[in-house]
Amino acid sequence: MSRALTFRNGVHPGDAKELTAASPIRRLPFPDEVVLPLRQHTGAPAKLLVRAGDRVERGDMIGAAAGFISSPVHASAAGRVRSIGPWPHPSGGFEPAVRIVVDRYAAQMPRRRLVPDWEGLAPKEIVSAVQAAGVVGLGGAAFPAHVKLSPPADQTIDTLVVNGCECEPYLTSDHRVMLEYADRVYTGVRIMLRCLGIERAVVGIERNKPDAIETMRRAAPRDLDIEVVGLDVKYPQGAEKMLIKVLLDREVPSGGLPGNVGAVVQNVGSIAMLAEVFETGLPLIERIVTVTGPGVRKPGNWIVPVGTKLCDLIEGSGGLDDDASEIIFGGPMMGASVASLDTPVLKGTSGVLVLSTNETRLRDSHPCIRCGRCLEACPVFLNPQRLGSLARKESFSEMLEHNLMDCMLCGCCSYACPSNIPLSHLFATAKAALRRRPAA
Repeated sequence: MSRALTFRNGVHPGDAKELTAASPIRRLPFPDEVVLPLRQHTGAPAKLLVRAGDRVERGDMIGAAAGFISSPVHASAAGRVRSIGPWPHPSGGFEPAVRIVVDRYAAQMPRRRLVPDWEGLAPKEIVSAVQAAGVVGLGGAAFPAHVKLSPPADQTIDTLVVNGCECEPYLTSDHRVMLEYADRVYTGVRIMLRCLGIERAVVGIERNKPDAIETMRRAAPRDLDIEVVGLDVKYPQGAEKMLIKVLLDREVPSGGLPGNVGAVVQNVGSIAMLAEVFETGLPLIERIVTVTGPGVRKPGNWIVPVGTKLCDLIEGSGGLDDDASEIIFGGPMMGASVASLDTPVLKGTSGVLVLSTNETRLRDSHPCIRCGRCLEACPVFLNPQRLGSLARKESFSEMLEHNLMDCMLCGCCSYACPSNIPLSHLFATAKAALRRRPAA
């Protein structure tokens, strides 16, 4: 290929994927309790449909979508609603959640459902079925999948970009999906192409996954216009804007979305989930989670019910090592530390990383030496040094003038900074402060 297979800037952290890259996907036993927050996706949280004491079966809707950019929540196990109230959330605060005591004697078979034949449905009917199933992006942001399948009328989409990069260190769930469920991924690709009314798809996979590249190329249907491209290993190669630039040589404008340049991007795990919905009729009630890191005794890739508490997930992974120090939901670059072992797995929880004392030792932060490394690292060409200075002064409005909202909090600037300035954290705090401001 004549075009470049990477993007400008970015960083090269060690990928640390050897802990679980060869671990097949396995299923953990059902826990004694699942906790299902009503906020599990980008957009409005789901509207509560159940009360304490109600009996629910696996797959029953317990929270309805509260608008178009919203997603329903379903019971991930049969049991009885114990209580409804605030519960520790991966965001760091407390969110309304439904606690379900799992019936240990139930067969955990869902109610009989009509499995829709997607090939016989109109695109709008497919979109409605996807929303009813509560499918969201499984890569972290948890953006409702039906929204991506319904681009605005003023956007002309011509290409589906399938994200198989999984550039975040330690995480391997997407890697294993490509190895073990390649046919399901391509069924999901067919569904998305039909909804979008297009014929072309491009799959991007980093070259540190040669087995996934080979498997996806071998499984690619010959009747589809689809290309599997091996990409250079660099973080954050899997970010939407980076992937579009590399694969399509198109640049998403500042403040724009992939649809502005004719693309829709979806990660392989989310696409495989779309296919599973139409194969089984079940909503999104379980997902694959990578549990990894030097602080856990049995790293692996596990299928777990959404709402599984961290303590149960860790116990199923052999428990914590004696030197375990910090637990992160997600990966080390963009993930967030959690303070409570009661925090539940959400639809968008791609991994749980347990770090040891050695990896989490505190390092002093020093004044900026204006070396420019953060500028060289930023993949969207911001000036992190300038933004960091404004953030410390709480000059949040001025940060907007320097394109703060284009920052995707990838952490490249913090990783590259020799003074250990927590730039990405400062930007996240600034964005949160701006969201709390009342509308003018």
